[in-house]
Amino acid sequence: MKRVKRIGIFGGSFDPPHIGHLIIAEVARQKLRLEKVVFVPAYVPPHKKGKHAATASDRFRMTKLAVRMNPHFSVSDLEIRRKGISYTVDTVRSFKRRYPASELFLIIGGDSLRQFWTWRSPQEILSLASLAVYSRHSDGRNPRTKSHKRIYHIAGPLLEISSTEIRNRIGKDRSIQYLVPDRVRAFITRRKLYRR
Repeated sequence: MKRVKRIGIFGGSFDPPHIGHLIIAEVARQKLRLEKVVFVPAYVPPHKKGKHAATASDRFRMTKLAVRMNPHFSVSDLEIRRKGISYTVDTVRSFKRRYPASELFLIIGGDSLRQFWTWRSPQEILSLASLAVYSRHSDGRNPRTKSHKRIYHIAGPLLEISSTEIRNRIGKDRSIQYLVPDRVRAFITRRKLYRR
């Protein structure tokens, strides 16, 4: 079996996963030459406790449907199996144990970077993985954030798509076509998710 040398870890609520998530993962994969990107749906993110509109199981299944067409993408149920509040440091530790010889990259958004230093054990996270920060700024760098040798700024398309907006559109019976992959849209319709 081929040893994977560069792995992207992409955590989030994915409530629901949308095309913006897929674009971010693909841009990071290409620019950092990642062998694969692993999506990790959170069981209960610490900053969003009690705010989920879909179950962890539904979010995991939607994420698997979303990534199905990309052979470089996969989905881990690590945080869902662990249950409880999901802390990034615990997830990165688990990946490092599983892939001790691989170089890990934690994919986050520019907004998350501003909060990163308030997360649990940020220095330990940086000792185990580099940060791949997807920025909405044209030069791929937000001047208001700290610099660090293990933080890589990635410029990509400016996307104004959010899971909150998608949930709101569904609640108002508005179309989400082209905002999420067709398989995800079909799953949402079949499960009647996000309806008021």
